[in-house]
Amino acid sequence: MKELVVLSGKGGTGKTSIVASFAALAQKKVLVDCDVDAADLHLVLKPDIRQDNEFWSGQVAEIDERKCTECGLCQELCRFEAIADFEVDPTSCEGCSFCSRICPVEAITMKERLSGHWFISDTKYGPMVHARLGIAQENSGKLVALVRQQAKQIADKDGLDYIISDGPPGIGCPVISSLSGASLALVVTEPTLSGIHDLGRVVDVCRHFNVPVVVSINKYDINEDNVRHIESYCLSQGLEITARIPFDNAVTEAMVQGLPVVEYRDSPVSRQINLLWRSILRLI
Repeated sequence: MKELVVLSGKGGTGKTSIVASFAALAQKKVLVDCDVDAADLHLVLKPDIRQDNEFWSGQVAEIDERKCTECGLCQELCRFEAIADFEVDPTSCEGCSFCSRICPVEAITMKERLSGHWFISDTKYGPMVHARLGIAQENSGKLVALVRQQAKQIADKDGLDYIISDGPPGIGCPVISSLSGASLALVVTEPTLSGIHDLGRVVDVCRHFNVPVVVSINKYDINEDNVRHIESYCLSQGLEITARIPFDNAVTEAMVQGLPVVEYRDSPVSRQINLLWRSILRLI
């Protein structure tokens, strides 16, 4: 079993559109959306949810009115200002448990928090594991690790060859959780200053975890000077550029129709994504 994770140092580079096309092109795979904060792969793949599971993580303080003497110590010392009128605002509470430790009458306890849901779904392209983190809930990477674990179990059970993950943007804990142990990372960048800057950051993270990296430049024809900067950087780092995908209105049209662009119609961008997938098969 091989696991491909598609990353980008920033959001909006087009990685989800590429993963959706890989879903249409790949055989014997399970799909994973690791961007649990703002999952959007389901918008294209239209999954039918087979299992809906709760995700419990972290804690929230709870005040027992019967024990509370309203001394005010918890309100005074809570650095997150999560306690007012001797009630806890669960959105502001960080679950640090300090208030429960300093309460002189032990009126405050820490309760497990329902942080979101994770799903196992069926799509026309195969099984998919995805999740939805609750509003204002902490994304430490635990939910990302969970959906990846479930995807591996499905791949083992069904004898699938590939796990294709749509990774989160940035370089934080969710990215690390989606990346560690992967067979290959495809970093999708774009010829903008922020795209160039964040490409270097995410490549550094991949190398720190010893995950092989290749690069794809999306909308490469919108700024030739910046493309040369990206090419120079990749050459200096020994990174293979597996595709140069042109700007194409077919991508937007396919999104409106809710289809992967490679299924929408034959176009320069769909042909490049086909070549990109062949390159991934060779490398992985």
